Amino acid sequence: MQIPIVWFIVACVLCVIVGVVATYFLLARKTAQSKNNATKILENAYAEAKTAKKEAILEAKEEVHSLKEKCDAEIAERYNEISKSENRLALKEELLIKKEETIDKKVETLEVALNQVKEREQSLEKEKEELKNSAEKITQELEKVAHLTKDEAKQELIDKFVDEAKHDCATKIRQMEQEAEDSAEKKAKEIVTLAVQKCATNITSEITVTVVPLPNDELKGRIIGREGRNIRAIENATGVDLIIDDTPEAVVLSGFDPVRREIARVALEKLIMDGRIHPARIEEIVEKAQKDVEASIKEAGENAVYESGILNLHPELIKILGKLKYRTSYGQNALKHSLEVCYIAGLLAGELGANVKIAKRGALLHDIGKALDHEQEGTHVSLGVEVTKKYKESPEVIHCIQAHHGDVPFNSLEAIIVQTADAISSSRPGARRELLDAYIKRLENLENIANEFKGVEKSYAIQAGREIRIMVKPEEVNDETMVFLARDIARKIENELQYPGQIKVNVIRETRAIDIAK
Repeated sequence: MQIPIVWFIVACVLCVIVGVVATYFLLARKTAQSKNNATKILENAYAEAKTAKKEAILEAKEEVHSLKEKCDAEIAERYNEISKSENRLALKEELLIKKEETIDKKVETLEVALNQVKEREQSLEKEKEELKNSAEKITQELEKVAHLTKDEAKQELIDKFVDEAKHDCATKIRQMEQEAEDSAEKKAKEIVTLAVQKCATNITSEITVTVVPLPNDELKGRIIGREGRNIRAIENATGVDLIIDDTPEAVVLSGFDPVRREIARVALEKLIMDGRIHPARIEEIVEKAQKDVEASIKEAGENAVYESGILNLHPELIKILGKLKYRTSYGQNALKHSLEVCYIAGLLAGELGANVKIAKRGALLHDIGKALDHEQEGTHVSLGVEVTKKYKESPEVIHCIQAHHGDVPFNSLEAIIVQTADAISSSRPGARRELLDAYIKRLENLENIANEFKGVEKSYAIQAGREIRIMVKPEEVNDETMVFLARDIARKIENELQYPGQIKVNVIRETRAIDIAK
């Protein structure tokens, strides 16, 4: 049976409707599932974003905390540096205040002394006028007693003094003429040169300590350190003994090697200025101080060679010569002494017709062994000869070094000149220091010699023993006999004492007239 077309169309429409409805429900279901999946994805993404946000915040907080700690540490370090700088500035300010106070006190003292001097000058002028009037009165009385005028008495004394002086001059002239006749020109030059050697004296005083001032006594504890570790580190690094006692604001460095003492002094001053005193810092500062001192030694040697005009000196000899800057002999700086001997030897050689270059070179190097006698065995003469031979100095220069203390006979005029110049430089007034006991003994001997003479009331050795002032009794010693008294005391000092340079004998006679107004 054939289906009608209408039913077919209806069936097709129904199928389409059913398909559409099914498709709609399928799409609706898939859409719901897609929404659920999207919601889950969004929720997961939100959770992950929230977690990432928390982690980022934590990392940021940690980084901020780390930066804060670094900033705090840097700020603390800078604060410490600023505090140390402020402390150093405070110490410097305190030192400047102390110096200013000291200067003010000295100015006040000088003003007081100046006023005293002015008052003393006025008093002396008055006394001088009184003495003049008294002298006129005494002269008149003496003329009456002696039945001689002032001019007659003066002429009699002058004649006696002139006769004595003529006798001394005649004796000296005959002696010089005899010496001139007995000696040839070369011998005469040697006598002139050797005659100056009588000025030499033997005085012993050697410096083996250096005092380092401190800003305050609190630094002594820091220098000693915990259980003495700092002071041990300084002594081990420098080879110098560090003495910390009750001396206020001072530390003493003790050692026989002057270069080591200088290194220790420079290092200690740097440590005091730096403020950081501990073993590691001490080793670092000592190493820097050693380099500074070595540079100073080299510079001192080069300056000495330049000032003396010596050419072609070996660099090692220049360096050794520079060490004499920190070496003393009897309290006299060895490098300055060598330069002084060099100048004197050059002048003597020029006057006596000797080789000036050899004399100056031998004089500059004559004590070079003293820069080595703390490091090697032997006398400074033998060490000087050895080191100059090592660096190819000429035999003439080496002989000057070898003979300057008379260890070997002289075989050249230049060697005699070097020895003479050495004696002149060593014995000139003020060149060397004496021991306190010897110094006091010499002053006592001077005063005792003066006190032995009749008419002497008091005597005073002044100017470090280079002058003696003698107060005489005016009733026993007159103005004329003062001349002979001064001459006799000077001769006795020459015969009984040994001394460098010369001594001035100053005899003072004072007459006072006293009356009472009622």
